[in-house]
Amino acid sequence: MNVGIIGLGVMGSAVAGHLLEGGHTIRGFDIDSSRLEALAGMGGIPEQSVLAVAEQSEVVLLWLPSVAALDHVAAELSAAAHPGLVAVEMGTLPLEAKLRAHTALAAVGADLIDAPVSGTGHQAADATLVVFASGSTASFEKARPLFELIGKSTYHFPEFGHGSVMKYIANLLVTVHNVAAAEAHVLGIAAGMDSDQIQRIIGDSVAASEMWNIRGPMMVADSYEPPAGRLDIIVKDANIIKGYATEQGAPTPLLDAALAVYEDASLEGMGDLDAAAVCRYLRSNLRGDPASSS
Repeated sequence: MNVGIIGLGVMGSAVAGHLLEGGHTIRGFDIDSSRLEALAGMGGIPEQSVLAVAEQSEVVLLWLPSVAALDHVAAELSAAAHPGLVAVEMGTLPLEAKLRAHTALAAVGADLIDAPVSGTGHQAADATLVVFASGSTASFEKARPLFELIGKSTYHFPEFGHGSVMKYIANLLVTVHNVAAAEAHVLGIAAGMDSDQIQRIIGDSVAASEMWNIRGPMMVADSYEPPAGRLDIIVKDANIIKGYATEQGAPTPLLDAALAVYEDASLEGMGDLDAAAVCRYLRSNLRGDPASSS
């Protein structure tokens, strides 16, 4: 299949590699020229515009960082649309932005699938993402072979936007579980217990979570670079989730409490570290901890 990728950051570049290995022709665009060079090094075809990617692609995957980026790319895709073009928006963005892009593409005979993923850069690298796709069944089936190469499982919701809602639910839990893991580790540190031992024992107990298993080792090592998922990305996503939950009238007391911790950690200069760095932030408030002064 001729596949386009717009946005070749951590997630987009990892996905490009898997799709190339799967035998697909990959064309990509990114505003960062070094990422285009990296794509060429993998065997992909770098292009100099969204238009050039869309004109030669059957499916275009979008890995975009902001609403402004999606609005801009949707407008360019609309100008380059051809019959049967399917775009797949894979980021975590406000639902109204995705609906706006869906409408713009539908007006020119193209289609947009809403398909955010559960997983960090590590899961993108080892092709174990979980895809939450929503929208037209025909377009989903066209893109499904790509999803099967980049993830361990794929779920489809016929109503456009339900993929994003599923991602909000998942990321709400990620946001809370990560802070809970950090809080538990800091309690152990305060008690003078061995962090490695705590990590192993909790990992073997009913108290374990994916966040404990994924980010707990970073907390034990107090090492948060390179980030699998930046702390500031959690802040962005959590604010989107909070806004959506407020619109729906759903209370989010734990999300609200956790978000305050991330925002404080970001203000302390930890925004570009992995989200597990909330442990370092909590340790900085622990009396007598040597790491609190580092």
